[in-house]
Order: sequence, then structure tokens, then C-alpha cells
Amino acid sequence: MVQKQFQAESKRLLEMMINSIYTQREIFLRELISNSSDAIDKIYYKALTDDQLVFNKDDYFIKVSADKDKRTLTLTDTGIGMTEEELENNLGVIAKSGSLAFKKENELKDGHNIIGQFGVGFYSAFMVADEVTVTTKPLGSEQAYKWVSQGAEGYTIEPAEKDAVGTEIVLKIKENSEDDNYDEFLEQYRLRAIIKKYSDFIRYPIKMDITGQRPAEGDDKELESYVEEQTVNSMVPIWRRNKNELTDADYEQFYNEKRYGFDKPLKHVHISADGAVVYNAILYIPENTPFDYYTKEYEKGLELYSNGVLIMEKCGDLLPDYFSFVKGMVDSEDLSLNISRELLQHDRQLKLIAKNIKNKIKGQLQSLVKDEREKYERFYASFGRQLKFGVYNDYGMHKEDLQDLLLFNSSKEKKLVTLDEYVSGMPEEQKYIYYASGESIDRLEKLPQTELVKDKGYEILYLTDDIDEFAIKMIAQYKEKEFKSVSSGDLGIEPDENDKQSEEEQNETKDLFEQMNAILGGKVTAVKASKRLRSHPVCLTADGELTIEMEKILKAMPNGQDVKADKVLEINVNHPVFESLKTAHAGDQEKFGLYTNLLYSQALLIEGLPLQDPVEFTNDLCKIMV
Repeated sequence: MVQKQFQAESKRLLEMMINSIYTQREIFLRELISNSSDAIDKIYYKALTDDQLVFNKDDYFIKVSADKDKRTLTLTDTGIGMTEEELENNLGVIAKSGSLAFKKENELKDGHNIIGQFGVGFYSAFMVADEVTVTTKPLGSEQAYKWVSQGAEGYTIEPAEKDAVGTEIVLKIKENSEDDNYDEFLEQYRLRAIIKKYSDFIRYPIKMDITGQRPAEGDDKELESYVEEQTVNSMVPIWRRNKNELTDADYEQFYNEKRYGFDKPLKHVHISADGAVVYNAILYIPENTPFDYYTKEYEKGLELYSNGVLIMEKCGDLLPDYFSFVKGMVDSEDLSLNISRELLQHDRQLKLIAKNIKNKIKGQLQSLVKDEREKYERFYASFGRQLKFGVYNDYGMHKEDLQDLLLFNSSKEKKLVTLDEYVSGMPEEQKYIYYASGESIDRLEKLPQTELVKDKGYEILYLTDDIDEFAIKMIAQYKEKEFKSVSSGDLGIEPDENDKQSEEEQNETKDLFEQMNAILGGKVTAVKASKRLRSHPVCLTADGELTIEMEKILKAMPNGQDVKADKVLEINVNHPVFESLKTAHAGDQEKFGLYTNLLYSQALLIEGLPLQDPVEFTNDLCKIMV
């Protein structure tokens, strides 16, 4: 028997492929099963044009069996087989694909599509095997052939005996090394797991001899071992079944089988697209956040299949970050895969699928907001923060997609409202969408800065999440209405006639406020009479885009950004405290300074800001009491 050599280019490719093309060894089983499926498909297509050839699907299968003692793993199929010439061309020349040639020669339609395209998948077997033996008998011939290779050194081909048409591949599994465990590819449970993971939806049965134990006959209650041939793959994927035949329970069962989550999915979307790009997808919107969702360890992505064969467990390119909570799968024939069928080429088809999926998810969420509000609010409690991050990230690029999905607590409704609901309920004369930021609704209800807005009967959105105000700033305006913090310098509300100070009163207080500002020594940018306060004596407001609440959040970040909002101390000139302030200003400068510092400290405490000197504050209180 003459040892034949691979072509020089093929030899280098084989060495490279074994060592670097595939990232996971277990992929070899997926590749060999896909080749077997292709071989059966070829008989199916022959039957379409050959009246004498009857294709009965029940006669075709793939079988996987392991022998631990001999360290062999065997795959047998009932496919079309190969002639001596095909063995030479398909296995002797690496990267020449018999499946691809068959695909070009035959216009493949009606839902069947040959998987193999590159002619390299077979050689992934050498990642786990020292020797590979292929015995094959082609359709329409009585002569079988055997191909044997131990890797890059070459191969032999000789006539052989084989009863049935098809191909048998025997892998001599490598011995374990210090770093590598090859025994796993001889274990029944491991082989079954790999098949379920990658090849569960191959359209032909994948059979294995499963070993088990059962009670022996008689009364001794001993167990006896038995071997039973079982089909381990599902074959018909749920996404290829008619939607009308499926129930919510079917979709929930698939969700649980694929272990997309331990909760019950809130909503599912079944897509069967047949346009510019053909694909099927099942998407799930979960109800609860995974334990690691808001950590760096969480990996987004959908399972990606090509003709029912798993290509990627998590294809992140199919989901935008702000919809990273979505689980599910996509199956398409139109994707351009790389040579190892592990990774995608970033092409037009992938982008089209991703765009369609994004729009489907958005539409489903909008439908929940409108028609199933209680269900949406449960979802929003888990993932609303992610949507708000999506608005803020990428300089607000995605705000148009997400702003109608946001919910905020309402001062009027005492419940969550959308921006559209807020704007729809605005009085005609109201200029802005008002909001207040803080740690809790209870605290925001008591904020002095809200008094004027509430007095006018305007609704206030309560922002209690640290990302809320940053998202609102990025949206900037909604339906031509700008957002305005109740702590902004100008609320855009004209004071009532009885609230306006006369020119004489303004001149009288001007010197007082300037002196207070001097006493505070740059802690605030200005001290002024408040137009917003009603019952409270004092508050702090922000002069500029950076609000006091944003300052607190930024300072609390790990990098400790030293940012400060431009603060204004506002005094209620109609409050009794102001009369005491005026009296002290006129006759007791020491007491005036004391009152100024106390009012400033009071304003800091209302905002939840730290006192610069708590001891001084308590001493000032004692002075007042004495």
C-alpha cells in the first residue's frame, strides 16, 4: 500500500488548522456530524431527479459510538458515500469541499441546504485523534474504499469491504497528556452533551447506544445493566414549526430546555423572515435580572445557528447593548461564516438581521407599555436601568429608540408614567417638563424647591436612580418640550403680583445678600431672594447644566471626580426668618454671620450634602440656644 502525501499547501493548512483555527476541540464532533448530514441530504437531492431512487427519511440516520478499551470513537452514516476519486479529491486535498461542489451543481431548494462549504471540517478530527480511518461505499457501486491517515504526514487509500451504502469514520483518540484530557471524548454523557449543544437540530436521527441499569427479574431486587439505542437529538427545531401549532407552554419549555434563565419569560417573539435575508428567530424578554447582569462577567448575545447547527453560543453582534437582557436564538442559511464555522464575517446579512431584531424587540416593549402595563412595569423594575444607560451611552445616539420606553414616578399620578403621558397632561401654558432628582420619592416630596411648581399645579417627574438625570440631560427635549430641574436657577414661571418685590425692597436686600455671599467666602456663586419658596426659609439651587444631584453622583464614582455645581443660596423673603436676618444685619454683625452660616448649613442638609465642619455647626446651634 502506497503512502500518499498531502499537497504542500494542504499539509501546512492541516497543521495550522489543528493548532489554531478551532478554539474548542469539541467542535470536531459537530463538523463530522454536519458532514454526515450533508451526505444524507445528497441522496435526498438525487432522489428528486432519479425516479428509481426512493428517499424514505426513516431509513437514514447517523450513529455515534465509543469504545473505551480500544480508545475509538466511531461515526456511521447512511449517506451517499464516496468513490475512490472523491476520497482522493475531498480528503486528499484539504479545503476542497465536495459539499460545496455538489451545492453548485444542484440548485438546492425546499428548505434543505448543504452545511459543508469549506472542506476543512473533517480535519478537525485530528485535534483529538492520532489516526482517522474512513471506510465508505458510494451509492450505485458495490466497491467500498478505506482512507487512513495519521495527520500531516499523508494518507493511504485501498479497496475495502462494506455491506451498506454510507460512510464509517473511526477516530483513534489520543492519550491524555499533562495538560489535555482526551478521555472525555469517549464518555457517553460528554458525547451526548456535545451533540445536544451543537447538533440537536440536525434533521436526521443521531443515535447512540445508551447504557443504563434496571431491576433484574425475580425477587432479589438486584440491578442489571442494559444497552439501548436512543435518538439523542430533537431533529425538528421549534422555530421551524408553524406558529399556529405552538402554545405558550411550548415556548416556555424551549426557554427552560436551553437554560436561557431560571425565571418564566415575560414575553416571546417568534420571527420567520423571508425577505432580503432569510432567517428564523425566537426571542425572549425575561422578567427577572440574572444574578450577574450588572457585572462585567455578564455576556450578552443570542445563540446563532446555521441550518440548525450551533455556530456561536452568544453572538453579541445581534443585540444592541441596551437590549442585552434579551435571550433566544437565530437560525439562517444566509450568513457568511469563516473557515472554522465558529465566527461570523461581519457582513450585510448579519447587520440586517440585527437591525430587524432590534426593531422587533422595541415593538414588543412598546406593545407591553401600551397594552400590558402591569407586566411592563415588572420588566422595567428589572431592566429599566439598562434602557436608561442606553439613552445616555454613545452621546444619546439611541435616545429616539428608547425614550418612549422610559418610566418615571409622577408627583400627581403617584405612579409610573411615560414621557408621552406627562406631555399629554401638561397645561397649555406650561413651558417645561419638570423633574426632581434625589434618593427617594419620600425625600423628593419634601423638597423646598418643588413648592412653586406644585403651587402652579404642574406635574413633577421624580428621578430616584443615579442614571436618571444623565439620561434626561441626553434626551434634552421631548416633543419640543425641554426638561427643567426644579432646582434650576430659572424655572420659567412668572411670580404672582403679590410675590414680586418692589424696586425699593430689591435695593434694600441687595446689600444684605452681597454681605451674606462674602461671609460664605465662595461656597456659593450668589445669594438671592427666592421666587420658588413658599413655606421653607432657604434652599440651594444650581446655576448651570450641572445640578447638585449630578455633583453628588459624580463625586461618589470610583475615580472621585472633583466636580462642583455652581450653587446659589436662595432665601425666602416672606419667611419670618428673613425678618430676623434683616434685624441682625442692621444691628449685630456677629449674629448676622451666625445666621448666614446656619442657613447655608441648613440648605446643605436639605440637599443631602455633607457639612464641611459639623462641630462648627453644632457650636453655632448652641450659640443660638444660649
